[in-house]
Amino acid sequence: MKVTRKIIQIDDELCDGCGNCVPSCAEGAIQIVDGKAKVIADKYCDGLGACLGDCPQGALEVIEREADEFDEEAVEELLKKQKAEGKAPVSGGCPSAALKTFPIADEGHACNCANEAKAQPSGGPSALGHWPVKIRLVPAGAPFLKGSDLLIAADCVPVAFPSFHKQFLSGKTVMTGCPKFDDAEGYVEKLAQVFAESGIKSITSVVMEVPCCSGMPIIIKKALEKAGVDLPFTEVVVSAQGEILS
Repeated sequence: MKVTRKIIQIDDELCDGCGNCVPSCAEGAIQIVDGKAKVIADKYCDGLGACLGDCPQGALEVIEREADEFDEEAVEELLKKQKAEGKAPVSGGCPSAALKTFPIADEGHACNCANEAKAQPSGGPSALGHWPVKIRLVPAGAPFLKGSDLLIAADCVPVAFPSFHKQFLSGKTVMTGCPKFDDAEGYVEKLAQVFAESGIKSITSVVMEVPCCSGMPIIIKKALEKAGVDLPFTEVVVSAQGEILS
């Protein structure tokens, strides 16, 4: 039923797809679609505007217009679905889920860190160009995924492999997770959505030699099958002492 009420409006021209508003919406009404924040259906938006303060571009506003009535039961079903897919919103605007991108240092260029408050890491410049990195936190439509070479790494790999940034991460977008302790089916759903929507160019899977890590390549293959795409796929196995085994 249509009624005249308050609801969120998002300006596509101002929205840069940062995703800060997504975890601020406790109802899960906002998602990143094709690199822009969207209210996925009027019935999920309560119009209270809790998301407004988290938009750095001022792209969100509360307006009054004719819209479907707010449906609490539909919101509950949506949140259950999003939780199962590993993309449920985090109430209160948790910084862990806020999308960020940063410039990547040129390895051949000397850092001017001596004149800054922060010292350059002794291991060299970071190759990480975005945040978040956890599979469960990265939205399938995150702008930094578009047309990228994707590195999917088991959580323990960066700890065991000393040159992870230089040898694996450089030039890639990364998603990390644990196939043993996290929801494997949720991973399949999330990755299938990424593969289907983001134009990924290639996938590199890096896991540990331990048996529980062997599930990650299987998850990726299931996600590729579910998405109906065929992408170049490289598998790498690392030992507990930081050696590449295969």
